[in-house]
Amino acid sequence: MLGRIHILPAVVANQIAAGEVVERPASIVKELVENSLDAGATQILIQTEQGGINRILVRDNGHGIHRDDLPRAFARHATSKIRSVDDLFVIGSLGFRGEALASIGSVARVEIQSRTEAQSQGHALAMVGDEVLHDRPVAHPVGTSVEVRDLFFNTPARRKFLKTERSETQAIDATLKRLMLAEPEVAFEVALGGSKFVLPAGAMEQRLARILGEDFPARSIHIDERRGPYRLHGWVGLPTFSRGHADHQFFFVNRRVVRDKLVAHAIRQAYRDVLFGARHPVFVLNLDLPPESVDVNVHPTKHEVRFREARDVHDFIFGMLNRALRDVRPDDTQQRGSPASATELVTAVPEQPALNLPLPRTEVPSVSWRYAQVDPVEQAAGLSQERLVGSGVDQRRIPQVHDAGAVPPSRVVPPLGFALAQLHGVYLLAQNSSGLILVDIHAAHERIVYERMKEQRRQASPQMQSLLIPIIVPVSEVEADLAEEHTELLADSGLVIDRMGASTLRVKAVPLSLAGGDAAAMLIDVLGDLAEMERSERIENRALDLLATLACHSSVRANRPMSIAEMNALLREMEVTENAGQCNHGRPTWRELSLEELDRLFLRGR
Repeated sequence: MLGRIHILPAVVANQIAAGEVVERPASIVKELVENSLDAGATQILIQTEQGGINRILVRDNGHGIHRDDLPRAFARHATSKIRSVDDLFVIGSLGFRGEALASIGSVARVEIQSRTEAQSQGHALAMVGDEVLHDRPVAHPVGTSVEVRDLFFNTPARRKFLKTERSETQAIDATLKRLMLAEPEVAFEVALGGSKFVLPAGAMEQRLARILGEDFPARSIHIDERRGPYRLHGWVGLPTFSRGHADHQFFFVNRRVVRDKLVAHAIRQAYRDVLFGARHPVFVLNLDLPPESVDVNVHPTKHEVRFREARDVHDFIFGMLNRALRDVRPDDTQQRGSPASATELVTAVPEQPALNLPLPRTEVPSVSWRYAQVDPVEQAAGLSQERLVGSGVDQRRIPQVHDAGAVPPSRVVPPLGFALAQLHGVYLLAQNSSGLILVDIHAAHERIVYERMKEQRRQASPQMQSLLIPIIVPVSEVEADLAEEHTELLADSGLVIDRMGASTLRVKAVPLSLAGGDAAAMLIDVLGDLAEMERSERIENRALDLLATLACHSSVRANRPMSIAEMNALLREMEVTENAGQCNHGRPTWRELSLEELDRLFLRGR
């Protein structure tokens, strides 16, 4: 039989709270650094010994803590960041509960030294649980230093669950990476055991290179988009700069590191068409929105948030990222410049110095534009293997060989240059102003055809097939209510349903992409998505998968001979096609070898 109800001692209560807040040394580093950031620090020093188990020191140049407030800092639910219930709904600080120091002090030996600008000297307070070890004045600059020693010294059972020094150090390093990326205007000096480094304030590209790899700044897109109260800014890696694990993904909401299913889904959908296999994108993104639009008080470690307008946030993130990725063109990946217009892409075959070899007396004609009429029906449906121009490449853009004198002189070299040759019927070789371009012909043409098909589908009304015998789908009452609420949304996707009873739905028509498939299973999956995220892309994804298959089978095959004019036409189409850097399966469509890389390959200049 259980005993009578009684009030727990403060030490026990604090250790229970510590079980939520202090999981490992990295948790302490996170809480202390966030306190420094909330105090307005612009310089933060972090030192650890033995993976933070023996010692953690965090020192900042923030506003400091008044000497009379130091004892209160160790009390539970004591904070300077909120004062009333209303403040919980407009939280602008990283911390607000007032539990961190009390929790840390219950499982370790803690000393705080601090000084405010109004004080002539600092003050130090050291505590273990409720016991004050010393309380005295000290010499200290404006700011705060918190030193934590002997973590879990009084709870040996918890100390046994800590991992090796190396693992704990890596966890601290991962925590600091997230904080450093969230606060580019704060300088960090870090010493984790024998590893030391300094990151100056404002050097964001240096931080990106150190944390995400030296190639990331050059192989990412910087975005800064606004719509209504929302702002999304940061860096997203190109689809070709992806990883096998989701370990280089950083998302911040009002400077706070968060893990959110809705955000993850929006980003995954934005990369859907361009990532290969099970690869994961790399990104550092910040979402700024009014504090009252997001609830951060839903998890003890504050890693999870709840958005007031979840669907709007999802659509905003997806729309901005999807547009940024679609707008990438070959010249963006080379020089981050704006693409040349179609009228500028009129030029002769690039000039090269004479090789002093016997040449045929036949002159090489110039390549320029000739606009040809094309039947729009034939253009939309013509997927012939015999003629490239009939399978997705716009005939109006095909360069024709004719008298160069009829063309205005222009020397602009397009981003993907001019075709030189076809290699083994599979690859296209071209020369641009930087070096050599290699193109996978089938992959590039596949993307062009796919984007054309997607555009035609967007402009047409959804195609559906009425069922001679409707499909009866048993569901829960909650799912039936959800289906009834979203009837119009489902109909817009081609899935026509009605409700027959409290827990029965009837499917009367399905999208053509679902014809012959398991419509009942798809409906259940769609309702699950609607319940979790208020939206579903399953039907759309199924349709796009079908288009991708058609585009793959309708594209130029290997060993199909191509003329120089056709190869140049393919290059020009790539330069104006969305997502042209990857095929429908996420494989790259082209690569560039610069002259410097070619020189290194052949040891030139050595």
